[in-house]
Amino acid sequence: MKQALVDDTEDVSLDFGNEEELAFRKAKIRHPVATFFHLFFRVSAIITYVGCDWFSRSFVGCFVTVLLLLSFDFWSVKNVTGRLMVGLRWWNQIDEDGKSHWIFEARKVSPNTVAATEAEARVFWLGLIICPMIWIVFFFSSLFSLKLKWLALVIAGISLQAANLYGYVLCKMGGESDISKVTASFLSQTVFQTACPRDFQKPGLEGLEIHKY
Repeated sequence: MKQALVDDTEDVSLDFGNEEELAFRKAKIRHPVATFFHLFFRVSAIITYVGCDWFSRSFVGCFVTVLLLLSFDFWSVKNVTGRLMVGLRWWNQIDEDGKSHWIFEARKVSPNTVAATEAEARVFWLGLIICPMIWIVFFFSSLFSLKLKWLALVIAGISLQAANLYGYVLCKMGGESDISKVTASFLSQTVFQTACPRDFQKPGLEGLEIHKY
């Protein structure tokens, strides 16, 4: 009886840290302004393109407006929202010999930094993937309807948004240059992360570490 009493009163250590961190990552968006602008410019460009014929008869005005929105989107996603929402950033530079180099940054998690939330990561990747697909649909729509004057704008939209998508996929997959391997690895990792949401986002150690490929 005494032995049972001792067993019942033994201290049991409970670790709530992982559960609290998981609940925080699932429930909260830490950067609402960045999340808003991650979608605002690209969605506004799509809406403006679709509604140009309804709202304005000026082709030049619509062309410039959509192109500006696409440019703002490219810059903000490449330099701001990717770094804040998923802890990634990329750029391409030309050295003195004229060779192109991809440079990637991945934020690493430390006890003093908080990992990006799953909600932010999902918004980031869904916006990054879906919008270029919409511009591809616009390309074929313009081509088949013989609206050739819009093709240059649509191609610009595909190029700018596909460049961000390509850069961030390379960054997330560790700079792998083989696009077929990148695609297969990215899709398999996305499926695995959907099945195991606890591993959805793993940005690196403390600060930013530059990887050159």
